[in-house]
Amino acid sequence: MYAIVEIAGQQFKVQKDATLFVHHLPEKNEGDSVEFDKVLLIDNEGQVTIGAPVISGAKVAAKVLQPLVKGDKVIVFKKRRRKGYQKKNGHRQQFTQIQIENIIG
Repeated sequence: MYAIVEIAGQQFKVQKDATLFVHHLPEKNEGDSVEFDKVLLIDNEGQVTIGAPVISGAKVAAKVLQPLVKGDKVIVFKKRRRKGYQKKNGHRQQFTQIQIENIIG
């Protein structure tokens, strides 16, 4: 059984006991339970339910494993040739690690 769920503006394919990194969920601590109700699709052993746009009454329950995980650093380098312009900037995205506990629907 798996589901397609929208979490913090992104769509993820989730299964029971899967761990994944989502965009940072503020005000969530380690061990907190989170429910996501924007379930777009559920596949229960070949029986597919598609929402329009979401499935009413369906939820995905998850547990927060690590509330703040920093991603890899991405270097942004801008340059205009022959103009003497160079700009270097870095960015590290913040994530939250969650574990899917149950798919209800």
